[in-house]
Amino acid sequence: MLERLAGHSHYCFLDGFSGYNQIAIAPEDQEKTTFTCPFGTFAYRRMPFGLCNAPATFQRCMMAIFSDMIERFIEVFMDDFSVFGSSFDDCLNHLSLVLKRCQETNLILNWEKCHFMVKQGIVLGHAISSKGIEVDKAKIDLISSLPAPTSVKGVRSFLGHADAFNTLKLELTSTPIIKAPDWSLPFELMCDASNYALGAVLGQRVNKLPHVIYYASRTLNDAQLNYSTTEKELLAVIFALEKFRSYLVGSKVIVYSDHAALRYLLTKKDAKPRLLRWVLLLQEFDLEIRDKKGCENVVADHLSRLIDGNHENKDVLPLNESFPG
Repeated sequence: MLERLAGHSHYCFLDGFSGYNQIAIAPEDQEKTTFTCPFGTFAYRRMPFGLCNAPATFQRCMMAIFSDMIERFIEVFMDDFSVFGSSFDDCLNHLSLVLKRCQETNLILNWEKCHFMVKQGIVLGHAISSKGIEVDKAKIDLISSLPAPTSVKGVRSFLGHADAFNTLKLELTSTPIIKAPDWSLPFELMCDASNYALGAVLGQRVNKLPHVIYYASRTLNDAQLNYSTTEKELLAVIFALEKFRSYLVGSKVIVYSDHAALRYLLTKKDAKPRLLRWVLLLQEFDLEIRDKKGCENVVADHLSRLIDGNHENKDVLPLNESFPG
């Protein structure tokens, strides 16, 4: 969605007003929402927050309303509608069509949160404009304010990538740093694992120059902290392939990792069942694994070291180690 939004001259950002409550619940299903309180027993006549399928129902409703406009001149994410155009008049014409559709379907907008005919805006944590996709300054505080190490392990970790530390922080927080993919080119994955986290960068090489498409990191859970170095490095690859799966399936993928053992893991016959399962998961992709030293893999290496002082107690999203069929 971000890739389709980026690169236009003008935008209108519309916000739905009490979106969920605009969807009526069928009379025969209202009793399923019954709840009790000191004043009696009640049921919802309009879709409330908190239902497990409420977000999907609302998104499906919005997609149905704007089905002939989506991907042409509007993008919809829940109750946020982003209208765009290649010129002021073009965007204004698209806005009139969208507002007319809102009138026809009794869709109410929140005037105070709507922005009309602007040249840039924040969508899903990224700034989009005619320049492309840029980083949102509010989202880079963790990198900009990375604290000084306070333990022996922290000092050793810092020394491992201190040569590029300030330059790396500047590059990760500069704009623009993200490019839309070129589907005719192979993708490159740079993966790295530290003792407590994983880092991954998705990119492509255009005219021999690397361009970032996406970057991600996550901490390890208690079980994964006990993995061997090779297992952590392979887990970083699994994490990256799952995270960027929509880009990589059916495309040539070059994987860079700073652990040479990964290249020989595919032919290892006496590996642990967990590693064998991961190797099978890799078969879905057209992969080429290349060794890249940590000093040359600085972005992924840096992302795998981004933590706060309470990282051991930090909740982490579960990593799905089985890809969908």
